[in-house]
Amino acid sequence: MKRLNCYIYTRVSTSMQVEGFSLDAQREKLRKYAEYQEMHIAGEYSDEGKSGKNIGGRLAFQQMLSDIASGKDNIDYVLVFKLSRFGRNAADVLSSLQIMQDYGANLICVEDGIDSSKDSGKLMISVLSAVAEIERENILVQTMEGRKQKAREGKWNGGFAPYGYYLEKGELKIAEDEAETIRLIFDKYVNTNLGANGIAKYLNQHGIAKKPRQNGTLDTFSAHFIKLVIQNPVYCGKIAFGRRKTEKINGTRNEYHIVKQEQYPIYDGIHEAIVSVEAWELAQQKRKKLGVKREKIYNLDHEHLLSGLLRCPVCGAAMYGNINRKKKPDGTIYKDHFYYACKHRMRVDGHKCDYHRQWNQTVVNGAVEEVIERLVSNPEFEKALCEKINTRVSTEGLEEELAVFKKQLNQLVMSKRKLASQMDTLDVTDRHYDKKYQDMQNRLYDFYDEIEVVEEQITELQARIANIKEEKISGENVYLFLHYYGTMYKEFTDAEKKKFLNTFIESVEIFKEEQPDGRLLKCINFKFPVFCDGDENVTHIRWDSETTVETVVQLVRKNPDTHIDFEISLDELDLTAAESKATYQEIKDYVLDKFGLKVSTLYISQVKAKCGIIERENYNKGKEGHKVPKCPKEKEDAIMDALRHFRMI
Repeated sequence: MKRLNCYIYTRVSTSMQVEGFSLDAQREKLRKYAEYQEMHIAGEYSDEGKSGKNIGGRLAFQQMLSDIASGKDNIDYVLVFKLSRFGRNAADVLSSLQIMQDYGANLICVEDGIDSSKDSGKLMISVLSAVAEIERENILVQTMEGRKQKAREGKWNGGFAPYGYYLEKGELKIAEDEAETIRLIFDKYVNTNLGANGIAKYLNQHGIAKKPRQNGTLDTFSAHFIKLVIQNPVYCGKIAFGRRKTEKINGTRNEYHIVKQEQYPIYDGIHEAIVSVEAWELAQQKRKKLGVKREKIYNLDHEHLLSGLLRCPVCGAAMYGNINRKKKPDGTIYKDHFYYACKHRMRVDGHKCDYHRQWNQTVVNGAVEEVIERLVSNPEFEKALCEKINTRVSTEGLEEELAVFKKQLNQLVMSKRKLASQMDTLDVTDRHYDKKYQDMQNRLYDFYDEIEVVEEQITELQARIANIKEEKISGENVYLFLHYYGTMYKEFTDAEKKKFLNTFIESVEIFKEEQPDGRLLKCINFKFPVFCDGDENVTHIRWDSETTVETVVQLVRKNPDTHIDFEISLDELDLTAAESKATYQEIKDYVLDKFGLKVSTLYISQVKAKCGIIERENYNKGKEGHKVPKCPKEKEDAIMDALRHFRMI
C-alpha cells in the first residue's frame, strides 16, 4: 500500500515553555507517532515564541500551508501535539483546516486523539478550537492581572529600563550619568518658556550627548524623546499601568493596534525618584496647556497653494506658507499677508540655510498660474492635449496572449486531476504497482512545474495590463483638466487649486531676488509631459538658461544728405496696452480689481520714480509747509505688481 506522507508542526508561545510542551518534547512525541503509524515525515515546521491568537506572525505555519497548496510533498496529514499548538483562534483553525482539506491533507492532534478525516474529528476540532480561544483569552486576562498586581506593589513590569535608570535583578536603579540630563530636562521645561523642541535644541547645542540604549541608537536628543520623558511618571517615583492598550481594529478579524490611554492608574514605586512629584505635576500642567491643538479660525478658505512645491533658491528645500497678520491698536485684525518662506534647514555642508526673504503668495501664485494659462491657451498645446486624451492604449495583443495562457492553464489543471484520479484507481495487487505509481507521480510533479510557470506568466501579463490602464487613466485625468483649465480653475476653492497643482507640478524653483525684467520663476518641473515650443514631451520649463548672441557693430556718425518726415499710427502697428505702456487709470483699475485697493496718481508716480521709470519730481514737497505722505507698503506692493503686469519693469 502507498505510504502516507506527513508534516510535523510544533509551536510554543514563549522560549521557556513548561515541561511537556517544549519544542523538543513535541517533536519527540510526533516522530514516535509517525513511526508507529508508518508515516513518512516529509518536513518539519516550527514557530518558537509565537502566539496562537492568529497566523499573521507565524511564518513557519504559513509556509507549511503554502507547501501543502503547491503539492510539494503530496501531504496526507499534518501532525500536531495538541489542537492548541495548531491555533487558539477558532476562525483561523477552521479556515486553515479547510485550506488543507482542499488539497487532500488532514489534521491529526496526537495528544487529543483527533483525526479531521473522520466525521467525529471535525466535530471535536470545532468544539476544541473554540475552547482553545477561550483559554487564550483567560491566559491573557490572568497575565494582565499579574502585571497589574506587580504595578500595585510598585515593581517594574519588565522591558527596557527608561533613560536615567538601569535594571539590577529586575529593579530600577538610578544611572547618575543619565539622571542629570533628566533633571535638566524637567528644570528647563518647568522653569523656562522652552518647549520640547527648544529643550532638545538646547541639549544638542550645549554638547550634552544622549547615551545610546537598547531601544534608542541616536546620540542626539529629539523633541519626541523629550515628550516621552516629561510624560513618564516613573521619574517621580511612580509606576504607571495601562498607559497603552492593544485594541482590535474595527472591521478586521485579527488585526490590532496600540492605543494611547487618556486615563490610567499610577502607583507608588519602590524605586528612587529622579525628580520631585511637584516638578512632574507642574510639567504635566504645562504639557496640557501647550499640547492643545489649535484650530484654524481665520481665513478658513485660504490655502498655501505652493507650500511644499516651491523650492528655496539657496538650500533647495521645500518652502512653507507663512502669515503676517496686521492688527489695529485695539487688537482688531484688518489685513492678513501671506508669504512663502524657507524653514532654514541644515544644508549638506553642515550650515543652516540663511535665505530669509519671504515671497508674497499672491505674486508667486499668480506667476505660476500665468505660466500654466499661457501653456493651455496655445492652440498647439490644446491640439496635443486632445490627441493625448483621445489616444487609445491598445492592450489587445496582451489580452489575446493572456487568453492563450489561461486556456493552457485550464488544460494542465484538468490533465493533473485526471492523472490523480488514475493514480487512485491503480490496482495495489498489480506487481508493477510501485513502478506505475512512481511514473504517475513524476508526471504529476511535471504538471505542477508547468502550472507554476504558466501561472507566473499569467500574473505578469495581468500586472502589465493593469499598469498600462492605470497609467492611462491617471494621465487622462490631468490632461482632461488642463483641457478645461481656463474655465474651471477660477471656480475652484483654494483647497481644490492646491490639490490640482500638487497633482500636476513636481516643484517650482525661483531666483534669490526678482530679476530686473520682473522674472521671479527659474523653473517649473511637471509630473506629466506637456506641450511647449513644439515638443510634446516637455517635463520642465526653465527661464535661467536663455542663450544670447553677441553682435559687434561699428557705429559712424554721418549727417544725412536728405531727411524724410513720416507719421506712425499705433493702431496700424496693433500694439497692445502693455507694449504702449499703461495709463495711470489702467494701473488704478488693475490694483482695485485685483487687490481691492484704491491708489492715487501721486502714489503711482512715487513708485514709478522709485523704479526709475520716470524722473524724480517735486511731488514729495507739495505745497509750502506741507509734506506729501509716503505711499504705504501694501499699496506700493500692489502698484509694483501692476507695473510688472503691464511690463513696465
